[in-house]
Amino acid sequence: YLMNKIKVAILGIVHQKGIDFLRQKDFEVFEVKNFEPEYLKEKLEFVDGILLRTSKLDKNILKNCSKLKIISRHGVGYDNVDADYLNQKKIALGITSKSNAVSVAEHVMTFFMYLTKNLSTSDKLVRDGNFKKKSELPDFFELYEKKVLIFGFGRIGKEVAKRCHGFGMKVYVYDPFLDNSVIEEHNCIPTGKKEGLSLADYITIHLPLNEETRNFISKTEFNVMKKNSIVINTSRGGIINEIDLYQALNEKMIKSAGIDVFESEPPDPNHPFFKLDNILLTPHNAALTLECRMRMSQEAAENIYFYLKEKNKLNYENLVNKNYL
Repeated sequence: YLMNKIKVAILGIVHQKGIDFLRQKDFEVFEVKNFEPEYLKEKLEFVDGILLRTSKLDKNILKNCSKLKIISRHGVGYDNVDADYLNQKKIALGITSKSNAVSVAEHVMTFFMYLTKNLSTSDKLVRDGNFKKKSELPDFFELYEKKVLIFGFGRIGKEVAKRCHGFGMKVYVYDPFLDNSVIEEHNCIPTGKKEGLSLADYITIHLPLNEETRNFISKTEFNVMKKNSIVINTSRGGIINEIDLYQALNEKMIKSAGIDVFESEPPDPNHPFFKLDNILLTPHNAALTLECRMRMSQEAAENIYFYLKEKNKLNYENLVNKNYL
């Protein structure tokens, strides 16, 4: 280690843009690709900052980081960090709040389109030489004038709403932490949870995972939904109860689902979802377009730079725990 430089560890693979930015600012930057707790304890002992992808940093590892001042998450969720410990030790926790909204919103719309238009069935029909049997395909639909329910109206929820409006959809929002006027300003209709579920053709979730939101959608909620509804989760696994979702899809209580996130990642090789043909699965990559990876890497790096060197330029919206610092 060079004695006088600020040291930053990059945990996980990020776009080179953020790494180059920190090096240009004269930080000593090194990448860590082994996430075993004992290895991390040793490697992170003298770092000032950590740019973190998805590996877990619990109290056991963090209490060994004697010089740590900030962890900057490459993303917006931080359920892989012991936030209570950071608050207690006055260590900053940053997120990349501006980077991923467009990318995730586009992923949601892709799920909507793919599942609504039965694209996989149509593609198979053509490949199997059954082009002329198109009238035998199951019904497919328009998004136009359909009702969509958005759970959580932060940056991503707002970007989803904007795109839904572009398709001429009716947009309902449930967000108990927001004043209804904010929802109405975006030409959306505030609604209650149960009421929204009972009228929605499409349901998309943009909530953090915590004790209040775990199993936010389970059997009770599936019982209220329309039979033709499509449920999308690009937020966190665990917000939808996976066993209940499997049953709802298997018993055709709802039409289909698009799932980017799982309770356990990667999912078990024998996961019941894999037996269903009315679910579309992606590997927690809604926010991983090239443009988004570049933005997240840069924004996560800037959080570290501004916090450690130029507090006056820091985007305080990106600091999760500013009240504790």
